[in-house]
Amino acid sequence: MKVILLSYEDGQGGAGRSAFKLHRAFLANGIDSSLRVCAKTSDLGTVSSHQRLLQKVVSKASSRFTPWFMRLQRTSNDGLHSPALLPAGIVDELNESNADVLQLNWICGLLSVEDIGKLTKPVVWRFSDMWPFSGAEHYGDDGANARWRTGYRSDNRPTAHGGIDIDRWVWNRKRRAWNKPIHIVAPSQWIADCARQSALTRDWPISVIPTTLDVNQFQPWAKAFARQVLGLPKDPRLILFGALSGGTDPRKGRAYLISALSKVAGRLPNVAGVIFGQSEPADPPRLGLPLHWMGHLNDEVTMSLVYSAADVMVIPSRQDNLPQTGVEAQSCGCPLVTFDCSGLPDLLEHKRTGYIAKAFDVDELAYGVEWVLADPNRHRELSRQSRDRSLRLWAPGVVVPQYLEVYERAISEHGTGI
Repeated sequence: MKVILLSYEDGQGGAGRSAFKLHRAFLANGIDSSLRVCAKTSDLGTVSSHQRLLQKVVSKASSRFTPWFMRLQRTSNDGLHSPALLPAGIVDELNESNADVLQLNWICGLLSVEDIGKLTKPVVWRFSDMWPFSGAEHYGDDGANARWRTGYRSDNRPTAHGGIDIDRWVWNRKRRAWNKPIHIVAPSQWIADCARQSALTRDWPISVIPTTLDVNQFQPWAKAFARQVLGLPKDPRLILFGALSGGTDPRKGRAYLISALSKVAGRLPNVAGVIFGQSEPADPPRLGLPLHWMGHLNDEVTMSLVYSAADVMVIPSRQDNLPQTGVEAQSCGCPLVTFDCSGLPDLLEHKRTGYIAKAFDVDELAYGVEWVLADPNRHRELSRQSRDRSLRLWAPGVVVPQYLEVYERAISEHGTGI
């Protein structure tokens, strides 16, 4: 089987990394796979970026045009929006290729809304976020009256919004352009449920397949060795979390994290924090515990060492699909603490591979960290079960066959209108 994966990038954001990991898993399992991207960071020969001058110009123009265009809409949603307006000029090339299946990943900036509707090959789409069934927003309200559930109408626009209703305009373009069902792969049960309840994709076939990763690359290292290599202290219990600059995206829950860690620092002795994805700022936050700043980490060996060095990882997001870091951390034997919201519960088993706190309850989030760290014997068991869960759910040998089943269905149903 020949598969072409399409993704905006192959290595920086979580969605790009997930596409790259799936591509490598396909290759390792003998599948003829290629990955097409706008922004290439890897040196893998089966990954290609735009080669034609026109495609490069369109990609560059899109990246500059989109922020200006989105300012025409006033919205309380400060998250990323993508109108996906400019065509990339690769639709004919994809339709004329020898691919049996095209798999879309995070494709904003690579394909326009209309481009997607013009694909004639069997298509499978991995939903990295809410954009495929929303307007221009990638994440947004998931309440009972959310517009993506009922349709984007003039009478259900939030009163705080103003200017041009770009979200409605983009949603209507999707409704017009996508006139046949696309097979959906949902990494989490939450995003699958959202897709089933949306006015746009409720009739599309959906399969829940988690993210895959190289479990041999992301494996536990001896804690003392990992800390020595990274220059981390050997004695404290280390609490790992992502960049505090995530405060620029309220969805990442920075305020919850800071408040919870301040509580832990006041109650639990001999603890320290480890931050990856950000260098130490000029005015670092004062949380009552030492902080070790790892900076931006792009190679998997270093990341696996960081996960192995930590005793627990906190993911305090308000809304997320299936964060890559949580999958990777557990594969390295690092238990998680997170909220019971959106796709986060799919990451772990409560009190078996970590702790799931009541959504947005800072006191319980802090308690979860303390619970994971309090008993050394329990912590060892949590670490062991985290690794076992990774092998059971996310190893390529488990995930790849699930994708092949979806591909076979997409091929068999292609052209039937199903």
